Amino acid sequence: MANSNGFPASFYGEPGVLGMLANGISAFLVLLQNFNTVRTGISPVGVENILAVNYIMPFVFGAITLTLIFEAAALVANSWALVVAGILELLILIFAIYGSAALLVKGLTQRLALKGFGTPLFNVLLLGTPNSASAQSIGQEKKKNTKYAEPMALGSFCDTVSSFIFAFYCFGYVTSFALGVAWVSIISAAQLFATYYAHLRQDCYHTTKFGLHATYWLIKAWEEFVASVLIEDANDVSSGREAMVGDWFFVAAALVLCVGSLNTDCLELSHNLLFLLLTISSVPQIPLQGYYVFFGVACSLFTAASLYGTFSRLINAIAEKSLIPVGPQPVSTDQLKRILSCGRSDRRDPGESPQNDQIADALFYISNGVAALSALHAKSTSTNSSFLHLTVPWVLISGAVIQGYVSQVQVRGGGRFGSVIPFFYVVVWATWTWFRFAGVLIQLSPMEAPGFTAGAIAFLVINGFLMLIASYRNLVLLFLTTIMEVVLVCFLLSTLQKLPYKLEIAMLAIFSIICIYGALASLVNCIFTQRILPMGQALLKDQKKQEEKPQSPCPVAESRLTSGLLKITKLLDEGGVCGIPTDTVYALAASCKNPQAIEKIYNIKDRPAEKPICICISSVEQLSAAKPPFSPLLWEFMKNVYPGGISCIVSKGDWLYRLGVGAAYDRVGTKDSIMIRVPDHTVTAHLCDLTGPLAITSANPSGEPDSTHHSMVLSRLGHKIQGVLCDGDSKEVVASTVVNCLKIDEGTIGIVREGCVPAVRVQQIFERVKSQML
Repeated sequence: MANSNGFPASFYGEPGVLGMLANGISAFLVLLQNFNTVRTGISPVGVENILAVNYIMPFVFGAITLTLIFEAAALVANSWALVVAGILELLILIFAIYGSAALLVKGLTQRLALKGFGTPLFNVLLLGTPNSASAQSIGQEKKKNTKYAEPMALGSFCDTVSSFIFAFYCFGYVTSFALGVAWVSIISAAQLFATYYAHLRQDCYHTTKFGLHATYWLIKAWEEFVASVLIEDANDVSSGREAMVGDWFFVAAALVLCVGSLNTDCLELSHNLLFLLLTISSVPQIPLQGYYVFFGVACSLFTAASLYGTFSRLINAIAEKSLIPVGPQPVSTDQLKRILSCGRSDRRDPGESPQNDQIADALFYISNGVAALSALHAKSTSTNSSFLHLTVPWVLISGAVIQGYVSQVQVRGGGRFGSVIPFFYVVVWATWTWFRFAGVLIQLSPMEAPGFTAGAIAFLVINGFLMLIASYRNLVLLFLTTIMEVVLVCFLLSTLQKLPYKLEIAMLAIFSIICIYGALASLVNCIFTQRILPMGQALLKDQKKQEEKPQSPCPVAESRLTSGLLKITKLLDEGGVCGIPTDTVYALAASCKNPQAIEKIYNIKDRPAEKPICICISSVEQLSAAKPPFSPLLWEFMKNVYPGGISCIVSKGDWLYRLGVGAAYDRVGTKDSIMIRVPDHTVTAHLCDLTGPLAITSANPSGEPDSTHHSMVLSRLGHKIQGVLCDGDSKEVVASTVVNCLKIDEGTIGIVREGCVPAVRVQQIFERVKSQML
């Protein structure tokens, strides 16, 4: 909630202070280096290799554009550019010190003690809104995540920098990737932070996407480091790469991402298609003469798309609407569900929903699949030193480094078996890399083989227990652990110098195929919170869990039963807050007869006090009975959009008392405006007829994803509310589209928030209605 000065309570400490200081310290160090170079004439070693970053950064950080331009110019021009850059960096340092002090004082005192931080030069939320002068008091329903950062812009920015560095390298501007590997590794670590934030937001799609991209960039960076620094001979690099097949798993994983983004927007789908092109361009079977040209062109295209994606996601997330176009939804959610499920009905048990430890499942399958396919090789290449050198980062990074990260993510998910399986596979792939690849390169002594033999036997025993654990999950995971058991038998035989290569190749290939299907099924099922693609029922079930069904944290009622509807009506009339279905996503509802219940909603959701709540009614007829002083154009527009997934913001007035809002007048909407919802949902409409107008808002903790199934409402808010009206899956996965109608009589409307109804469609309806009224 907000305090009297209007500052929302901070869930975490003020991060701006640390960010400002980091910028200031960085600028200070660079300006010292620049002035020292001008004075002594000695340039820092290796500076030519960061030219790529200096050239791309001006397009990303607007605040330090000139500084970076002069930094880049100094690499090819005289020392005057370094002096100018140093002066600019001194200004950055001064601003950083002042800014960090201002933010620190603001955080400590909760007021604006120093000038320069407070009222912005312009409000980005008002961009693109015709009636921006009054938009401050509109009271729109914002969907900004206030608890965890939105990862999309950070993930796209990391893609931008990594791909640009690779393009710079592929076109021959630098001959060694020794410094590039450091840059890409740091950027990939930042991209894993984006993955982690996506996981905190229960966003399995971006958890998978940015995790996959970070894995790809890390592996390619270290592969190029090995090729350009450790091997150097182009012929040896070419012969080693020809036997590598791990990149084909990235091609398949990129296709999985394309499928997962079909119901997002055209920009996201295009970005994934370009990543698919990128993975194809880096297939090692491409002749070396054309490899770097193809890869460089693909990186350049991907850089452009990622840069556009960075700005569009950042600006649109801040503005909470589509100021920068991202394109329409390529395929509707319902159509994609039907295609993927092949017409099958969802057989999910009531109350079943994806758990936190399942959000990273797709990334678990991807990391194992890359490691398995990368480890696949014929007997003839087992002594090829170039192949062994190049394969080490493929197996070690995907199977150990990234999977180690996945295991930590799943620990936080709090699942029953946590990170047992991924953590064990970290050890397996790390040991595999050491014995099968690195061990050959460093010529391990035969006396050390018995130690690996003993370890392989231990792996077989432990994996047997993991097969038992997988039996409690699903058949796909059980098949995966079963094939891993055979793979470990091959590893055991390799320690005894009796490896059947054909068997190992077959098992690793099957293991990779299972991983691809597991990644696709996990991603799709988690996106839709439904069992769209079958994973197979668990062979073993917890008998205690079956016998003792967990008690619901609050009363529940079935929407199909009249008694259920009456039960929720009674709870609302008694001043309770209940979760109810709508034509979009689930909502929290309180009766307007009980203003105190509306106050409860803010506490239940941790909702900032400055964000108003809308009202929900059953029909336009119910609204017309209150005789609000609406113009004929507004009435006609409402008749065309109600009932449906559109909310209209209109002026407040005494007509709200006639509607039945009563004592809740001051607790809904803003001082001058109110948002009205008329859902296209029989149950919700009947409930409003029974209770009168309801004050509603989305049924999710403030800043977290919307609830698309009654089980999500129960698990997240059930312990805080008085009841839930259960209606299964919601019709949509996003909230309603909010339209500002305050200046409709002047011939304009504003899209405050684009939801389930595209803004273009709303504008078409308005133009048609307006033309009919003329």
